[in-house]
Amino acid sequence: MKSILFKTAMGLVASAAFSSCALQADSATGSKKVVKGMPHAPCSKLVAKDAGRTKDKHGMVTYKDSERRRHVRTTSYSHMENEPGAPGKMNAAGTTLIFNNKVRSAAADWSVYPLGTKFRIKGLPYLYVVDDYGSSLAGTNTIDIYKPTLSMMRKWGSRNVEVTVVQWGSYERSRRLLSGRRGYWHCKRMHTAIVKKLNTGKYAKLEEAVLF
Repeated sequence: MKSILFKTAMGLVASAAFSSCALQADSATGSKKVVKGMPHAPCSKLVAKDAGRTKDKHGMVTYKDSERRRHVRTTSYSHMENEPGAPGKMNAAGTTLIFNNKVRSAAADWSVYPLGTKFRIKGLPYLYVVDDYGSSLAGTNTIDIYKPTLSMMRKWGSRNVEVTVVQWGSYERSRRLLSGRRGYWHCKRMHTAIVKKLNTGKYAKLEEAVLF
């Protein structure tokens, strides 16, 4: 019952906060101009709350799992980069990277966004799912957005966006998959952070459906 009430409360809080910022201007320029195919500027009130909080090496806030709306640094990657150890379109979960009109893949530190976590980016219609990770993401709050072509990847570049987590993935499943990969420093780092989080009991539990 507590779990159900927590999910409902978080959904209502995130929805209300999102609505209050939906029509806000770009905090830096004051412009309401929207570029087609690109995310809207993060809510200025959300960005203002970053002050004084714990941050990663990129200066981005480390949020509690209960905080679904986030000001997040994003980058972009593509299987076309042909990076060593990256087997084509296969993701770290052992399935195929997704890119269609509804759902798209993303990579992150699984101790921050566990495998299966779903989120939306303000101003875009897609549902993103965390099914991948990367060595440069370990120890950061950055989300890497998958793009099928190098030109699309470069167009996205690096940008700060407003993200809303709509369904938490599984820390336990993330731990199990990373357990056998601890020979890689970034996997070991994520695994250690997940175990620490699981031991505290203070983490988002796996959600069976998208909340909103």
